[in-house]
Amino acid sequence: MLTVLMVLDAIVAIVLIGSILGQEPKSAGMGGMDGGGDTVFSGKARGMDAFLARVTIVFAVLFAVITLVIAKMTA
Repeated sequence: MLTVLMVLDAIVAIVLIGSILGQEPKSAGMGGMDGGGDTVFSGKARGMDAFLARVTIVFAVLFAVITLVIAKMTA
């Protein structure tokens, strides 16, 4: 059972990384700190970004729960 949870945790982690990397950047990063307010505070996510934001939240919660269950089982 522990091995199955660990494999599932790894798969969820890979999907989580993919969903984060698939999102459009919300700002210009460190280059946006020079006063480019329109790039730092963009509007709500739409389309694929909104979908990926929801997927990220779901898989982050799933990852946290599975990781806590694995920690409890091994302690």
